[in-house]
Amino acid sequence: MCKTFQIPCYQMTGYDMVGRSTESPIDFVVTDTISGSQNNDETQITQSTISRFACRIVCDRNPPYTARIFAAGFDSSKNIFLGEKAAKWKNPDGHMDGLTTNGVLVMHPKGGFTEESKPGVWREISVCGDVYTLRETRSAQQRGKLVENETNVLQDGSLVDLCGATLLWRTADGLFHTPTQKHIEALRQEINAARPQCPVGLNTLAFPSINRKDVVEEKQPWAYLSCGHVHGYHNWGHRSDTEANERECPMCRTVGPYVPLWLGCEAGFYVDAGPPTHAFTPCGHVCSEKSAKYWSQIPLPHGTHAFHAACPFCAAQLSGEHNCVKLIFQGPVD
Repeated sequence: MCKTFQIPCYQMTGYDMVGRSTESPIDFVVTDTISGSQNNDETQITQSTISRFACRIVCDRNPPYTARIFAAGFDSSKNIFLGEKAAKWKNPDGHMDGLTTNGVLVMHPKGGFTEESKPGVWREISVCGDVYTLRETRSAQQRGKLVENETNVLQDGSLVDLCGATLLWRTADGLFHTPTQKHIEALRQEINAARPQCPVGLNTLAFPSINRKDVVEEKQPWAYLSCGHVHGYHNWGHRSDTEANERECPMCRTVGPYVPLWLGCEAGFYVDAGPPTHAFTPCGHVCSEKSAKYWSQIPLPHGTHAFHAACPFCAAQLSGEHNCVKLIFQGPVD
């Protein structure tokens, strides 16, 4: 799942360092993300691929508080720390530069982090902050080509991948225009107030409170993700003994995953304040249409050279024709 920096740039003092290490120079300790996990305690990482001193973010102290990202960080002796297998070289001006072992990748969305945003191109950032095309694999010794017309300045919505965790950078101004936690709670109450019903059992459905987001409740809505029809829970319609989640929708007879729906509760991942009408497949996290479609087309780094779209709320790899589906609720019959 993506992790969000929600710290206004003007609060940062000089530079902040990000990495796996828990040593004192590290300001933000990040751990590997488990795909599909609701809880970070569910699975333990045997060997992390995140660098101990992954990157540092430097912010101007004066408006507009420009933030720049650099690979690697300073250890306790105030020296740049790079692994033995990290790529290193001397630039024509005589200064040394290098890359972390598995790289610091950055993607700036086209059009900012808005309703009209489109995916940008993934680049790699060097120790000196230069921008390069991607290496053949994450840990290859040969660096990519220098991209001279691009900079290491972070924008609202920039994604930073540390090979094990992907961070979403939000600016103070961007967060000011982002839906708040109270707004998401109001949307949840509005859906529940409409009293959606299971079209078969005719029982009223309700999204659980955000405080109970890890517990499947009796009234929780479930959905057939191949068609989007929303039902209450039932234990019939199996079409395969091996695929427990494959069910046949009683409304349209479409066969596909049948999962509980969860309202995405991290406000920083929303690109608009629209109602939660779409669900990611196959995890069932629900958010606005434009937010779902935005994240459904974002290729996130995976492994040494693969990319795939993932749910921002749980990091599950997305699947299906469009990676998300429009939900079809039935209102009360009375």
